[in-house]
Amino acid sequence: MATFSWLKKRAGFTLIELLVVIAIIAILIALLVPAVQKVREAAARIQCTNNVKQMVLASHNYNDTKKTLPALTSSTGAPKYGNYQGGILITLLPFIEQQAIYNFAIVSPSNTWDAPCNGSTVRQQAVPVYICPSDFTVSSNWSGAQVGSWMASSYGANLQIFGTVRAGGNADAPAFPLGNIPDGSSNTIFFTEAYSASGATGSGNLWAYPGIDWDWHWHPVVGNTRSFGATAFGLPQFQVTQAAASKYYANSPHSGSIVAGMGDGSVRTVNSGVSQISWQYALMANDNQPLPSDF
Repeated sequence: MATFSWLKKRAGFTLIELLVVIAIIAILIALLVPAVQKVREAAARIQCTNNVKQMVLASHNYNDTKKTLPALTSSTGAPKYGNYQGGILITLLPFIEQQAIYNFAIVSPSNTWDAPCNGSTVRQQAVPVYICPSDFTVSSNWSGAQVGSWMASSYGANLQIFGTVRAGGNADAPAFPLGNIPDGSSNTIFFTEAYSASGATGSGNLWAYPGIDWDWHWHPVVGNTRSFGATAFGLPQFQVTQAAASKYYANSPHSGSIVAGMGDGSVRTVNSGVSQISWQYALMANDNQPLPSDF
């Protein structure tokens, strides 16, 4: 009987023992949360890399079909590159398995973005390839500054490749043929990251936006020397807030790096230590300069 009485007295934990267990659990959680965050970011970066690669390959497939690269801005006045008012991310839809949305868009060639589509409009359709999972300016697939109006893009097309600035200002023709890029396709950025919403007053990247010829504020573009001159070659911004982000530059939500899709189909993770001149060389297609080792 005495033995059983002793067992009953030791049936529960003391307060000190409970506190020790709670403290151990808290330490384990504190160690686990950063690890989970790192795993999630790694997965998001992989998805982002895949998105950029798909866009570059889509431009190659377009080139194989049309015998030309797509134009940054399509227009009814340049039928060779798309006889409708729209932007490059509309043009690439059939080449990223989004033929249905494209078909809805071109029914209204002067108003592709507002064409009826699946009970709403084209601009209100989410296109997963155009959204980086780490882009915190995206809200349930909407651009953070356009919730309920325009769906987001987390990427911009390089004007230096896809847009010829000519008399009249229209960027409705590519700058070079794919096989005749002066610096070579492997040395030139085609697509890279850019927040879906930037700046306190409102700008960013909307995938269905009708074109830089309408308004640069929301067209998904980088290297935009047409609007910003040499400022467009400034260094990418890394993990800045939406308010601090500038439409002048590429913006990356990833920690210390930005994903850049090169013209040969490769994708590079460029770290935050890249020099301004290296980034400029990668955007420019005809500077006759090799990419430095920090790119």
